[in-house]
Amino acid sequence: MPRPKVDADQSGALPAFRPRIFRPTPANLARLAAVLRSGGIVGVPSETVYGLAADALSAEACKRIFAAKGRPSTDPLIVHLASSRELDSVAVASPTAYALASACWPGPLTLVLPKRAEVPDLVTAGKATVAVRVPAHPLFRRLIRLVGRPLAAPSANPFGYISPTTALHVREGLTGSGLRSILQGGECTVGVESTIIDLTHPTRPLLLRPGGLPVETIEGVLGQTVLRPPPACLDIGEAAPAPGMLTQHYSPHTPLTLHTRIDAGILEQLPENEAVLLLRRPEKSAAFGVVSAKVAANRVRWLSERGELEAIAHRLFGVLRAMDSEAWARLHSEIPNGSEGLAPAIRDRLTRAAARRN
Repeated sequence: MPRPKVDADQSGALPAFRPRIFRPTPANLARLAAVLRSGGIVGVPSETVYGLAADALSAEACKRIFAAKGRPSTDPLIVHLASSRELDSVAVASPTAYALASACWPGPLTLVLPKRAEVPDLVTAGKATVAVRVPAHPLFRRLIRLVGRPLAAPSANPFGYISPTTALHVREGLTGSGLRSILQGGECTVGVESTIIDLTHPTRPLLLRPGGLPVETIEGVLGQTVLRPPPACLDIGEAAPAPGMLTQHYSPHTPLTLHTRIDAGILEQLPENEAVLLLRRPEKSAAFGVVSAKVAANRVRWLSERGELEAIAHRLFGVLRAMDSEAWARLHSEIPNGSEGLAPAIRDRLTRAAARRN
């Protein structure tokens, strides 16, 4: 039977393949598990952001992640398990690690531990440690169980761009990348990546990346302080101990400028082709009004009603993506103050996003 004709565009190139989004039926989960067992890649949901998954114990499979994302080999991957009982299969875990795993998994916490020989060097950027977690999204864990292998899964987006929090974000970003399948799991509930704690020295837990689990929660479990060094700002060529440590990351294509606070006076001074992202709904004023000669209805966006950090984190990447798709010359965003809750994670993402162009 002849294959159907595929029309090329005017340049002669074939259209980019659009990944298919699969509903989470038992048949589809079995189908996607088979793809992963055969060395393929699949877009997967988690509570943090959508991931691009492959067999974590197969270097050949993980190469497809790096190729699809355009990710440098110096940026390691996080290994995802279905249960904390599997931790010993990929890492050498201390009592401190087991205490955190018992209290915080499944959840947005990644632990960096000495790796087992079974984990390929490609996954760990050649380092002797591995980043590992148990995701809270039940579909992701179910898929891991069906595959019967741990899954490596960085964010499912072109390297350095805003992380995806819906299946459509994944398809928009990775059409033409070689990805063919995405598991639909709804919108991510947390909205920012996991917190990463280095437990290479179990008595000196070290924060490598703030994320979806507040550090004070981790300290409450351990009964000790987690060391919080200044944020790492690495270049692409430097091998990182964990993901999310590059100076430029999570970046929109549109230049982004950060402010501790944006009020009506600042808005009035900005050019009309620049848009603003606020942490909370603005107070009513002429400058922030939706009907104004100076302010277009969609020029001012906000992430929460009253500054709730969970709401800000949940909506951050989605709203940034929407604004980036519009024809603004520059974006301006507020950043949260404070060192508790999700404030450090939100500030970290925005700071690295703004490092692209300023």
